[in-house]
Amino acid sequence: MSKKTVAIFSLGGTIAMTTDPATGGVVPALSAHELLAAVPALQDLDVELRVHDFRRLPGASLSFDDLSALSDAIADACRAGCDGAVVTQGTDTIEETAYLLDLLHVGEQPIVVTGAMRNPTQPGADGPANIHAAVIAAAAAELRGAGTVVVLGDEIHVARSVRKSHSTSPAAFTSPATGPLGRLYEGRVHLCGPLAARTAFPGPLTSPTPRVGLYTATLGDDGTLLATMAEACDGLVVAAFGVGHVPQSFVATLEQTAARIPVVLTSRIGNGPVLEATYSFPGSEKDLLARGLIRGGHLDPYKARLLLHLLLAQDRKTDEIAAGFRAMAD
Repeated sequence: MSKKTVAIFSLGGTIAMTTDPATGGVVPALSAHELLAAVPALQDLDVELRVHDFRRLPGASLSFDDLSALSDAIADACRAGCDGAVVTQGTDTIEETAYLLDLLHVGEQPIVVTGAMRNPTQPGADGPANIHAAVIAAAAAELRGAGTVVVLGDEIHVARSVRKSHSTSPAAFTSPATGPLGRLYEGRVHLCGPLAARTAFPGPLTSPTPRVGLYTATLGDDGTLLATMAEACDGLVVAAFGVGHVPQSFVATLEQTAARIPVVLTSRIGNGPVLEATYSFPGSEKDLLARGLIRGGHLDPYKARLLLHLLLAQDRKTDEIAAGFRAMAD
């Protein structure tokens, strides 16, 4: 077998942080080469690394422009012969970055996003082990066609289902609905089952950056803030109760808004689907879908917002957006 080639793109984040003498806190400062130098075991892999020091930002400060440029750079690396790509970044936004990259990626080469829950100054820093595992995963034939995955703690998670489920635990990343796609041990990828079919939405982002709001339903909300937000949006995601329910006070505003812009109905729970035809009271899923809202299916509110943003940025109309969500619904 020929030697594998993996492109590395570092974006900053906890995995790349060191102590700032002025503040005593940690800030993203390490370059991509410095990150890899802390993982001597990479030299034992039969993998050529092409290293890109792409950004040095906290995960919370990454923008759509950053990620669009990253997607283009990964596509260039794949066209140049790389067998896979690794992205290192802050864990605050890994689940969102991974999903957006997955929506844009059409190649067979896997994209592996990783990071660290413990920065390099702490005992038991997990960054080096995660980088080592991510490189193995990116070079693995088993993951060709998988799209974008997240690898931390020797677990492999599909971008569509992964969530950061704890703010500090080294085992923060989980896939509540499906469990991990696979695991790494003894230097190899071991899948738990076959790769699922993927739907991608490649294409240039032609429209100005759309303003996509995310509004969460809460007990006793009279809908005033919802109406104010909706007026400022080009698209709106509603994180509803349970299987897709909102207070009755939301209904008129949502119906009026859905006549003007795409409105996507999701569940604030983040695990399980929005239903279609079980409940029919005002503000139920059946009622809201009949009023023009778009069903988010199993997508959690954060990922639904990314898909809606992408489709709007590609200048797609509401009926095309609804078709895109139907393709991703279950």
